[in-house]
Amino acid sequence: MNYTISSEFTPIIDAVEMHLVGKRETIALSLATFFARGHLLLEDIPGVGKTTLAKCLSQVLGLDFGRIQFTSDMLPSDILGINYYNQKEGSFIFRKGPIFSPFLLADEINRSMPKTQSALLQAMEEGIVTIDAVSYELNKPFFIIGTQNPYEEIGTFPLPNSQLDRFMCSFGIGYPDRVSERDIIRGKTENISTLDQPLLTQAQIEAYMKKASLATLSDTLLDFLQNIIEFTRNSGRFEYGLSTRGALALTAMAKSWAMLQGRDYVIPDDLQMISSVVCSHRLVFKEGTTTTKRIHDEIFTHIFPDI
Repeated sequence: MNYTISSEFTPIIDAVEMHLVGKRETIALSLATFFARGHLLLEDIPGVGKTTLAKCLSQVLGLDFGRIQFTSDMLPSDILGINYYNQKEGSFIFRKGPIFSPFLLADEINRSMPKTQSALLQAMEEGIVTIDAVSYELNKPFFIIGTQNPYEEIGTFPLPNSQLDRFMCSFGIGYPDRVSERDIIRGKTENISTLDQPLLTQAQIEAYMKKASLATLSDTLLDFLQNIIEFTRNSGRFEYGLSTRGALALTAMAKSWAMLQGRDYVIPDDLQMISSVVCSHRLVFKEGTTTTKRIHDEIFTHIFPDI
């Protein structure tokens, strides 16, 4: 689909693409998810650049990067933090876990037990964590990129629907095209450590997030969006339809994508662009495999002609 990223944001995408060659659309969708105040789930095979994308985005945005390598023996306290007794002071002190990083890579999240996965639920939804009946606010902004390998079965635990629904978008990075991969093989990509100063300040990030939230949808577009939601619930093609959280994610992501193109209003092409990445991990076809392309085709074959 044709789209044009505003010159306001192309330097950010260019800076990341120096390290993740040939993946401008992936980078742009990731940036839109961030400005929409959502979280991102990357599902792909090892070695295609999921960690590189996360590290580069955090550096370009000027956000402290944290990483959790999920394993089967990990406990919730390894993520959230723990109260420990300080003998010198004679009192309990809270030691923060990696969840308190403003930009967090939750790597191979489906390798941990469901109990550990659930430690992220409150943080992703409310921006706080509660430990021993005390609530702690997380950084603002707070952005999680989760990764999982969809082809591995041994030693993994599928994410429950409640966890999947916390991610605003989900997509894969995919293999590079032939030309891009040739450049990679020749060593023409930059090392992550060579990134220059952040391209955005904290104030600019907050301003862009607010700007994205203020983009408008016409009544026609709202009808279109609600038609998508109702189709997922009433068509009989899916195990269950989009939740209200999913509907809000569609709205927020469409607004953010419009902002990246320099508009303060949403058009039908925006919804076409982002619908599959918002819906693919939330919808399951009754008869089998779900893919982002099939989700897109299924929705817009039935909905798009109506507007």
